[in-house]
Amino acid sequence: MTTETETDVFEEHRPVLLGVAYRMLGRVADAEDVVQEAWLRWSGADRSEVREPRAYLVRITTRLAIDRLRQVKARGETYVGPWLPEPYVTDFGDTVQDTAERAVLADSVSLAVLVVLESLSPLERAVFVLREAFGYPYAEIAAMLERGEAAVRQLAGRARKHVDERRPRYEVDPVQRRDLTERFLAAAAEGDLEGLMSLLAPDVRLVGDSGGKAKAPLRVLETADKVGRFLVGAARRGDVPDVSFHFLEVNGGPALLVRSGDKPDSVFQLDVLDGRIQSVYIVRNPDKLRSLATV
Repeated sequence: MTTETETDVFEEHRPVLLGVAYRMLGRVADAEDVVQEAWLRWSGADRSEVREPRAYLVRITTRLAIDRLRQVKARGETYVGPWLPEPYVTDFGDTVQDTAERAVLADSVSLAVLVVLESLSPLERAVFVLREAFGYPYAEIAAMLERGEAAVRQLAGRARKHVDERRPRYEVDPVQRRDLTERFLAAAAEGDLEGLMSLLAPDVRLVGDSGGKAKAPLRVLETADKVGRFLVGAARRGDVPDVSFHFLEVNGGPALLVRSGDKPDSVFQLDVLDGRIQSVYIVRNPDKLRSLATV
């Protein structure tokens, strides 16, 4: 039977464990399953030999997440239309005082970066997350993964190069992103194509994730004209009955939650650069919105 102290230690580190697991998997439910399995391992472990509980728990969580990723890849699961990570509510609040650290954490959990991480191998992804998001030394990562430090450095280099080459450039200033999100909502809701076009970069991309279970483009839309006309057309059709809009922070930045009655219908998030919208992400797959039902 576990003691209150053991439970308290685990709960103290739960946010970090969930952060590692989500960045590894891109799915809230899978991340929570992994953390729950880590708890079972922790509650049954001989903790008299555990010197650093946080390192021990992160190691368990990382290995479980790697196993889960390998299972997914082995099944060769297919997905209908573009794939986006499940929206993950983030509120660093007073837990992260340093603005530089906050920016790193926000970037490492952004939709743009998580999409790129999907193309890494499970080991590369683990090394990238532990090093870039949480700042673990190479020696500690090597011990966690039971790999040589030289091999871990090589994995880190490959992963960083891959991410740097493929992730879109964007600004993380939350004030600017919130302002553009509000103007974007107003123009789209009013069917103001001209106003919307003034906010979009010429080469803007719209990525819609429906999983084949809701209405969304099955291909990435590109150019301001196509993206603007799609958004205005959707607003004019009134596809969402009893609609309401709510701002919240997901994946390290401001986002727009669209509700239909009391149910989450979609999440919009924008990537911004030089005062223009570079990317529009729309998550409409109902399976990925369940965690937002009570937000």
